Amino acid sequence: MAALIFDIESAGEDWTKIDEHTKKLLVERITRWHPEIEEETAMESAQNDLGFSPFTGEIVALGVLDSDTDKGAVYFQDNGKKVPDKEIDGVKLTAYSEKEMLLKFWELTDRYTEFVSFSGRNFDIPFIMLRSAIHGIRPKKDLMRGRYLYQQSPQAIHIDLYDQLKFYGAITHIGGLHLACRAFGIETPKDGEIDGSQITEYFRAGKIQQIAEYNARDLHATRLLYKKWKELLAF
Repeated sequence: MAALIFDIESAGEDWTKIDEHTKKLLVERITRWHPEIEEETAMESAQNDLGFSPFTGEIVALGVLDSDTDKGAVYFQDNGKKVPDKEIDGVKLTAYSEKEMLLKFWELTDRYTEFVSFSGRNFDIPFIMLRSAIHGIRPKKDLMRGRYLYQQSPQAIHIDLYDQLKFYGAITHIGGLHLACRAFGIETPKDGEIDGSQITEYFRAGKIQQIAEYNARDLHATRLLYKKWKELLAF
């Protein structure tokens, strides 16, 4: 049975539009843990971290890919640029609002019982679920239920490849998707001009399509890694 591969890209709020009290809290959170850091550096770090929290960031691209057909879509925010639809290697890039892309994702989950991510338990799914709730959308499936596969609902099995390749922490450090792909001889999506740390910068600069294309490359790489895991390591 086919699985749904998924991946998101997130960007932080515009720092200049955040109220002063919130800015103060964000900076204090950093200086509390790193008292040696100067306030100016802490403020810069706080700005760079905005996209990693669903309370100060938003989903700007959400990609989905069928594991069998290798076809899918990347929904992305066009930020009012009216970016035309495009298709790359079987993945259709289409502009939607964040709320629309979340609704489409949850509608799509009705067709699948198995879902695949890379580090999705640590980031993608909590982010998706909280951003959905913020938009008044109730998630259709609990993809955070039970860390171990046998604990999960048969209708919502979430295979986080990062967790699987670490054997749930037996190996303390394996790096990210780039290193895993490199080790298994899979073309890495991280060799392009953009990486995850630049998403907010690219989004603010209007480089929307580059973000969507980057997300599509991640989907294809994750699918190939999933095939390797399923063939060689899954029991």
